Amino acid sequence: MIMLRLSAILLLISLAISGGVHAQPSPFGDGWTLEPGASTLQFQSIKNESKIETSGFATFTGAISPSGEVALTVLLDSVDTRIDLRNVRMRFLFFETFTFPEARVSARIDPATIADLPSVRRKTIEMPFTLDLHGVTREITAPLSLTLIGDDLVAVSTAEPIVLPVADFNLSEGLAKLEEAANVKIVPSGSVSFDLIFRKTAGGPAAPVSAAAPATPVALETTGNFSHEACVGRFEILSRTGNIYFAPGSARLDDASAPLLRQAADIITRCPDLKVQIAGHTDDIGSAAANMRLSERRAAAVEAHLAAQGIGGGRISSTGYGEARPIADNSTESGRGRNRRIEFSVDGS
Repeated sequence: MIMLRLSAILLLISLAISGGVHAQPSPFGDGWTLEPGASTLQFQSIKNESKIETSGFATFTGAISPSGEVALTVLLDSVDTRIDLRNVRMRFLFFETFTFPEARVSARIDPATIADLPSVRRKTIEMPFTLDLHGVTREITAPLSLTLIGDDLVAVSTAEPIVLPVADFNLSEGLAKLEEAANVKIVPSGSVSFDLIFRKTAGGPAAPVSAAAPATPVALETTGNFSHEACVGRFEILSRTGNIYFAPGSARLDDASAPLLRQAADIITRCPDLKVQIAGHTDDIGSAAANMRLSERRAAAVEAHLAAQGIGGGRISSTGYGEARPIADNSTESGRGRNRRIEFSVDGS
């Protein structure tokens, strides 16, 4: 939740800042472009009531058009907690980047709002912006400090941390998954802060602003094959997502499962020395024998889907456990939903 809020806040702030700067006819009339290498987007979360952790994003782009339209795009896969498997948890369990890869901020700045910036050099304004995160769009207003640095650079920073509630962006379920995976309690809101640098566009007016994806995506994880520890950790996280879906009482994969299974195929490919077992599990509704057969068929369907993506050569196998290994209370609907699951593990582990 916190991460989502933080990323959303950062995005919003960036866009707002860009728009404010570009909207001014004097210093910003030709448009401005975000300098990501000189900028930072961070969010803070509180765990176990007192431990504050600061994380950020490595890849984000932004621009402000001559008319003051601002657009900022943050690649959520680039979340950086400084710990590899924690990054993976944030991506798969909280942000669900396989379905929602980006956060986008948009705004339009009234030139009159910053008309005096060239003379005062620094001012704080209330900036309204739109944040699109995890499939939810919200209107937000935040105080931003704008500082002119010479003739070609402007700094935009948060005048105070921006607090984003996880529930506002449908991230409560993801937060619960994070808490369970890390065995911690997390405050269901996060604060975002940023320091963004925009450079005046050289050589004429800037191109129209759009919320396009970052030109050079950067995900903070190792390239190439993963280590044994990284592979095992990723399979454990994949098993916690709950984003593999079947029709009720059926082994037919729902199309909504495809994004996560593409990620699973990529991870298995990058763990070439390991054999992966796909395990199916059910709730306890129905007979034990029927549930066993259903779990086997569902696991086999996932195996077949991954094989069709090129995972072969005996790399994957499937099995079913029926209702024998519940992870939640079968007396509640939410518990039964958690028990109906697909798990990935290193074969023999």
